[in-house]
Amino acid sequence: MENKTILITGASSGVGYQTALQLAEKGHTIIALARNVELLNQLSSSSHGNIHSFPHDLSQLNFDTLLPFLNEKSITKIDVLINNAGQLVNNSFEKTTSAELIGAYNTNVFAPYLLIQAVLPLLKNSNNPHIINISSVGGIQGSVKFAGLSAYSSSKGALSILTECLAEEFKEINIKVNCLALGAVNTEMLAKAFPGYKAPLSAAEMGNYVTWFTENGHQYFNGKIIPVALSTP
Repeated sequence: MENKTILITGASSGVGYQTALQLAEKGHTIIALARNVELLNQLSSSSHGNIHSFPHDLSQLNFDTLLPFLNEKSITKIDVLINNAGQLVNNSFEKTTSAELIGAYNTNVFAPYLLIQAVLPLLKNSNNPHIINISSVGGIQGSVKFAGLSAYSSSKGALSILTECLAEEFKEINIKVNCLALGAVNTEMLAKAFPGYKAPLSAAEMGNYVTWFTENGHQYFNGKIIPVALSTP
């Protein structure tokens, strides 16, 4: 298996943390992006692999410092970008504030859009570039929806459609773009959305699938929104 350079957002907890850890331990070079410096340091210390921590708040929608950071680390290409970070809003439609709505869309839609723009030159330097957007089963048309999650699910739905748009737009430059719409996984985010509910999959188990998809998905899929779920609450 070719060693890849992989940028993953939301790498400080949950599925992102486990995916970064597993990919690093398989010999891939990881750029781990998240707000929480302490948890990023914990990720690096937990792995024997090659992890470059980049503390950054995605919701600020500014990536001016990312390329200089990558240049400092002598990283000249990105093989896989995993837009994993997500911001949950669990509030009724009537009570959802503009700040909550904007926060969800900043992190879940606008940040991935602008991050892809920022690293596009490095993706073009890869032989098999692949963008993986992590969405939610709640962001798929026709899936079960839940009261209180209108901001979160609709923003994840926008990320899903962005995937299809970019797969078409990037065909000529051979960048594959796919979306994994995750179901219930035992994470802090799930606990906030559905207190007391126990999901059938752990973050490590879902991370194992995302790890496989990171290594192999570009060979089988492009422009696909793929549900990865044993259940939804």
